[in-house]
Amino acid sequence: MKVVILAGGFGTRISEESHLRPKPMIEIGDAPIMWHIMKIYSHYGFNEFIICCGYKGYMIKEYFANYYIHRSDMTFDFTAENKMIVHANVVEPWKVTVVDTGLFTQTGGRLKRIAPYIGNERFMMTYGDGVSDIDLTKLVQTHEKLGKTVTLSAIQPGGRFGVLNINDLDGTITGFHEKVQEDGAWINAGFMVMEPEVFEYIDGDSTIFERSPLERLSADGKLGVYKHNKFWACMDTARDKGALEADWASGNAKWKVWVD
Repeated sequence: MKVVILAGGFGTRISEESHLRPKPMIEIGDAPIMWHIMKIYSHYGFNEFIICCGYKGYMIKEYFANYYIHRSDMTFDFTAENKMIVHANVVEPWKVTVVDTGLFTQTGGRLKRIAPYIGNERFMMTYGDGVSDIDLTKLVQTHEKLGKTVTLSAIQPGGRFGVLNINDLDGTITGFHEKVQEDGAWINAGFMVMEPEVFEYIDGDSTIFERSPLERLSADGKLGVYKHNKFWACMDTARDKGALEADWASGNAKWKVWVD
């Protein structure tokens, strides 16, 4: 199953970093947060990625073009032999397609633009700034059980996100609220499973996926939920980045579900 990662936004809330590089390329430890996200998916056997680029997308292309250089020890021999030697070559079982989805395209528009790369297949989608210890196998199983067009993961965070209304009887999302100080409410954690029918709910480049498409899917009874009760974090601000950096440096990063 292919995994779509939205990685084209301007990242204005973390402009201290994003004025230099796209938000998904901001590093946690020694690797971009997008690498951490891909490692989570890869741990569960999902190794084919479609990256939706926009702002400074060339940096994402260059990262994967030079992946061996970024992740391996190197010797540059400037003698008469003039050669480059890669030591302990890091090999990932990944196939990565990087697509320029436009500089000002909204989230729904970016998703619509990569429809030709999906075809008539079920796929997964997430954002390039969130990490979690979510069980992706259980997420897919829940999607299959519910039989919805889209199943999104939901978590219970602090108090600065829009909230979801959930019908616990049938696992359906029945509506949304704007960002308020919630009391144990569930919010969209961003890890989703989708059927290709979802593209019919997206009009074009100006469509914000989290608004009209999800609201219409909810109204049609085609939006399901998988509740995740463990770790989730979004790198929205410099403070968020600092917290993730501290977790990674401690050796106890909860989203590190893979084994080195």
